[in-house]
Amino acid sequence: MIQYACVFIVVFTTGLCSRVQAQEAKKEKYVLVVHGGAGAIARDKITPDQEKAYKAAVTQALQAGYQQIKQGKTSLDAVVSAIETMENNPIFNAGKGAVFTNEGKNELDASIMDGATRKAGAVAGVTTIKNPIKAARMVMDKSNHVMLAGKGAEEFAEQMGLEIVPASYFFTEHRWKRIQELLKEESNKIELDHDNKQSSLLSNTTDRDKIGTVGAVALDKQGNLAAGTSTGGMTNKKFGRIGDSPIIGSGNYANHEVAVSCTGWGEFFMRTVAAYNVASRMNLLNKSVNEASEDTIDEIGDMGGTGGLIALDKNGNYAAPYNTSGMYRGMITENGTVEFYIY
Repeated sequence: MIQYACVFIVVFTTGLCSRVQAQEAKKEKYVLVVHGGAGAIARDKITPDQEKAYKAAVTQALQAGYQQIKQGKTSLDAVVSAIETMENNPIFNAGKGAVFTNEGKNELDASIMDGATRKAGAVAGVTTIKNPIKAARMVMDKSNHVMLAGKGAEEFAEQMGLEIVPASYFFTEHRWKRIQELLKEESNKIELDHDNKQSSLLSNTTDRDKIGTVGAVALDKQGNLAAGTSTGGMTNKKFGRIGDSPIIGSGNYANHEVAVSCTGWGEFFMRTVAAYNVASRMNLLNKSVNEASEDTIDEIGDMGGTGGLIALDKNGNYAAPYNTSGMYRGMITENGTVEFYIY
């Protein structure tokens, strides 16, 4: 009887282990996640052609970054490659597709962070750097600073050999049309409410005007994480406003456990230190990447903010919560399988 009992236990345990191993084998490991902005993305307002265009753009970015990882390059290389691809596509509010300020200018911000060393770089309020994410990488790698802004950042980028373009490079018809609509609405509002002294200070933007910021988080073959974010800012912004995208800890953060990139109403992401918030919840509260990310977006929502984020942990698990009607996002596995979602 004792022999039979022992045999039964061994067989049962072996069977259980086999099932667990089979489940683990089916679990996908993600190596790159990107976002193209969260906001008021109505299902009935996006045409099939527009959806196809976003899918193609996100897929192109994923494949560009994936090639870096596949070749054994770093997660930083993957992040830069993915974001550069999106900066070059006018469909996104970053790089070529940057929105216009109240003064009719294009002001761009970007940041990057290396999870292995926690080194970081950022540029803010630049107007002539073709690919701000490359400039952010240069600040991290070639200077003793974390953030450079405006003319100084542009001079530094030029000295580093990055491509400098005329301001006209960033002009796109659909962005120009939108700023003209907002300026007209603002002018009418001031005429109707001329006693409100704040009317000339506030921007009458909506969630529609906060869509498009791009970001990427990556995990390389060495197990290192990196995160990057790039944006053209907020349509009709005034007085040199800077959002969360170039702020390390708010729009972007990476350590050895998780990499995070945010998109949305920047003021709320700064006030909650959103990207670092995810990492802290994982470290201090022992939350999973999904729980920590959702809790962070919930906190922003409770304060009245809108947006989303992408996060990737050291095991290849990702999270992509948002509290808007949609967020353009895509993921690619270590085997090269691409996924794309809006809603």
